Amino acid sequence: MTRGRAALGVLAAGAAVGAASAAWGSLVERKRFGIRWETVPVLPAGSRDVTVLHLSDIHMAPWQADKQQWLRDLSLVEPDFVVNTGDNLGHPTANAAVEYALEPFRGVPGAFAYGSNDFYGPSPRNPLKYFSGPSTTQVQRRPVELDIDRQTAFFGSLGWLDVNDRAHAIELRGSRFELFGTSDAHRDWDRLDLLPTNVDEMRSEVAWSEDEDGPSPVAIGITHAPYRRVLDAFVTQGADIVFAGHTHGGQLQVPGVGALVTNCDLPRRYVSGLHKWQHRGHWSWLEVSAGLGTSIYAPVRFACRPEAVVVTLTARTD
Repeated sequence: MTRGRAALGVLAAGAAVGAASAAWGSLVERKRFGIRWETVPVLPAGSRDVTVLHLSDIHMAPWQADKQQWLRDLSLVEPDFVVNTGDNLGHPTANAAVEYALEPFRGVPGAFAYGSNDFYGPSPRNPLKYFSGPSTTQVQRRPVELDIDRQTAFFGSLGWLDVNDRAHAIELRGSRFELFGTSDAHRDWDRLDLLPTNVDEMRSEVAWSEDEDGPSPVAIGITHAPYRRVLDAFVTQGADIVFAGHTHGGQLQVPGVGALVTNCDLPRRYVSGLHKWQHRGHWSWLEVSAGLGTSIYAPVRFACRPEAVVVTLTARTD
């Protein structure tokens, strides 16, 4: 009888811990928005710092007023540039909420690459399948289509550049930047076959192409899902830093162990944060955001706070 009572006590304690963890992850931590600050030395010697605000995986629903206000308050960071790595929409009627949240950044230069949840609304799924490997790339038979045209027009009105399988050049605070990106590799929408041509055309047409006395440009790769093939291609094209999202930082982490999955083929140690990505003797800085949201059908984070990232690009010392 004593052993039975002890076993029941252990089970009850485990159930209580599980319930408390679930409550914390769904009611508290997923709303504990924070800023991660990073400094990356990629600019030519003597350059002025450039502040980049990295936003990813907002997964906005129209009723998420706290998230909307927190995003608006990020304008107090006064970024020089905004990088948005996709999955902004989390509900078919969320466009107005995203526009309200990001309106304070009107006039701040930026660039964006989409995730699949900018095109299709979320659907109920068994969350346990997430731990068996990357989620399926097959779109549901009757997907809820989101208003991607409205979102693209809004981002354009802010002054942000579309880098979905495109390349652009821009000057900021005396530094020159090459921007190139891909569409969502998680859906196999990335056109890496176009990347070399896009980059070559951008480099040949940019105003400083014949200015040999100016500062060397800094190359920035931008993508939603950091699949290895994309990261390798960016390094091959000379990227100095790559921005990505998609992983949600694993969304559920085990203290002392870390994330169990990345939802792509990225090794778990790169699931979020600032790292170096190496390929064939070359390397690039890799900045992966844990993102700000979750699917409305899996509204929980544990040991993985939602985040925006502020990256200060500074001059190299070598």
